Amino acid sequence: MSALDRLVAPFARARSRDSGLPTALVLLSGAIAAAVLSPIAWILLRVLEAEGGPSLLTHPSTFATSIALVAVVTGASVVLGVPLAFLTVRTDLPFRRFWTIAVALPLVIPSYLGAFTYISAFGPSGYIADLLAPLGVDSVPSVYGFGGVALVLTLYTFPYVFITTRASLLSFDESLVEAARTLGVSRIEAFRRVTLPQLVPGIASGALLVALYALSDFGTPNLLRLEVLTQAIWVEFNGFGRETAAMLSLQLLTITAVILALQSRVGDSTQGAYVGTRASTSDTTVALGRWKAPALAFCASVVTMCLVVPLGVLFVWFRRGSSAIGRTRLVFEWSYASNSVLVSVAAAVACALAAIPVAYLAARHRSTVAELIDRATYIGYAMPGIVLGLALVFFGVSYGAAVDDLSSVIGAASYLPTLYQTLPLLIFAYVVRFLPQSVGATRSSVMRVDRELTEAARLLGESPLGAFRRVALPLIAPGVFAGAALVFLTTMKELPATLLLQPTGFDTLVTYIWAVRESGSYGAAAIPAFVLIVVSALSMVVILSQEK
Repeated sequence: MSALDRLVAPFARARSRDSGLPTALVLLSGAIAAAVLSPIAWILLRVLEAEGGPSLLTHPSTFATSIALVAVVTGASVVLGVPLAFLTVRTDLPFRRFWTIAVALPLVIPSYLGAFTYISAFGPSGYIADLLAPLGVDSVPSVYGFGGVALVLTLYTFPYVFITTRASLLSFDESLVEAARTLGVSRIEAFRRVTLPQLVPGIASGALLVALYALSDFGTPNLLRLEVLTQAIWVEFNGFGRETAAMLSLQLLTITAVILALQSRVGDSTQGAYVGTRASTSDTTVALGRWKAPALAFCASVVTMCLVVPLGVLFVWFRRGSSAIGRTRLVFEWSYASNSVLVSVAAAVACALAAIPVAYLAARHRSTVAELIDRATYIGYAMPGIVLGLALVFFGVSYGAAVDDLSSVIGAASYLPTLYQTLPLLIFAYVVRFLPQSVGATRSSVMRVDRELTEAARLLGESPLGAFRRVALPLIAPGVFAGAALVFLTTMKELPATLLLQPTGFDTLVTYIWAVRESGSYGAAAIPAFVLIVVSALSMVVILSQEK
């Protein structure tokens, strides 16, 4: 093969793979992917337009703090999540089903709400300090600063590692280990060569979610007084340093890209490992013996820190709520809950509609174009909410300025809409952020539909759209609804994008809780917090129901 042939060979293979793609489906999916990528373009444009050329590394100490926080929280989550997954899957731990649900439930509590309750419990005048005072304990360790943020984020993100590792253990083929043992391999060597390669992808997937969450979280560091990049972006934006906020956002996106690249390398390094497709039918339960009591104490301690403490604080708030509400003008209204449900339903429906063409293209056509479009939709999920909100603020303000300029020319200002702080822009932010949840669930359903069914419909005279509508759509509907439900439940808890983009006078559960936090009237947050937790708890029904 000549040098020229070798040069053009990859492009020729790409063209051959992309041949036969339905043009309309590609254009529609490509437009959706472009919309998801557009906020990054607005951030880049804002940085390029900055006057004076901001330095590449703004707030270096804050940059280092964010990286350190991600590393500590991710490592601690793995240390907690992996043993808990092993205990609830592979051992004779008593009440394993109960511990499985209890350990997974912290995901339904937003980390900023967990931080809110920990301040009340462990603050200088908190409930724990009051309980220990008669015992001669004058003070408790401070919950503020790096340690407190790392603790709270770990407590409310380690279930990601627990769930993904548990899924790997449930699908693990234990007969492979048995075969290795019969060949004379030691237990340690069998674990290193057989078990670990099968568990690493699940652990890495959970660790990725933890790292992205720790990097993008705004509420917890803000409450616990730790300056990280998200906090610095918020301060700069509200102080009219929008060019600096844009530069910080670009730094945050750079760290996100590095995290994704590291996770991809971990995935590539385990591709050669054989992964079992069935669980062993033999009894592989590990007897804990004298370690049963310490294992129970470990599980109980984690559940106490994650669930008992915050729910106990919320109950105290609820009992004292009437007096707290009397001292503040921030009286809870049920319209806040209905507003949360309204935007969450709208985001769920929009994500479901946008996910169908992208998922169908990715599942039915293995090509370079389909793969690029599919991966592009996942960029929004990796984009921190505060960066996404800031990008859409830039877009809304720029669009508004363009509208004003145009209206001054044509004299039609009253007929031209603006986008900044409107429901459409807020819902668009949710779609960009959470579309991958819907795409993933829908694509899984499409892959389970027999391709021959739609081909048979085509032979009977149906158009491609008609065959999809009458044959494929009813079969993938469960996956579409499952993805929409996940988007709904995640949107209910989203804080930074909501704070930046909410329309004036349009309060939701999370914005009300945040306003109560600023007023210091904690009791007023009890009812909306309970409502938010109960609605969010439905997500565990979706997740745990998939195990069978």
